[in-house]
Amino acid sequence: MNFQIIELKMIYFITGGERSGKSSYAQNLALQLSYSPVYLATARKWDTDFEKRITRHQADRDERWINLEEEKHISTADVEGKIVVMDCVTLWLSNFFIDTKNNVEESLSLAKDELAKAFQKKCTWIIISNEIGMGVHATTEIGRKFVELQGWINQHIATRADEVVFMVSGIPMIIKSKSK
Repeated sequence: MNFQIIELKMIYFITGGERSGKSSYAQNLALQLSYSPVYLATARKWDTDFEKRITRHQADRDERWINLEEEKHISTADVEGKIVVMDCVTLWLSNFFIDTKNNVEESLSLAKDELAKAFQKKCTWIIISNEIGMGVHATTEIGRKFVELQGWINQHIATRADEVVFMVSGIPMIIKSKSK
């Protein structure tokens, strides 16, 4: 199998709506870049339904994958020299949001600090996030606060990313590329 030769300090940001094909695209990209990529899962097992979703996602990855789970402190993961799929920012950010009792400013500060440390690692990040503002508007104060937080962190990551891909119905649209 021929792998692309890549610069190791790259950041790919894959965004789009729910079920738009973000995870599949990110996983395929990771396998094009490495025989043994890292899958960094950020989800908490909130209930049995969510636990089933996590189990289903785990089953999608074969023995080539190195699977790590980290709810918030992604910078502590041993990923030097690896291709890392972080799935996903939305769940990762919700962990800060809940732990700070829905404080947008504190959550944003903690997330930015953690990203700064993670982005110092010599590795390639493929970061997945849900795009905000394309669906039903939040009808609760907590929902509106989270949308605000998610929008700010998505912008923060996108400005630092070498490539930004927007997924629409399984079709990738390159919005930003280092090579352009």
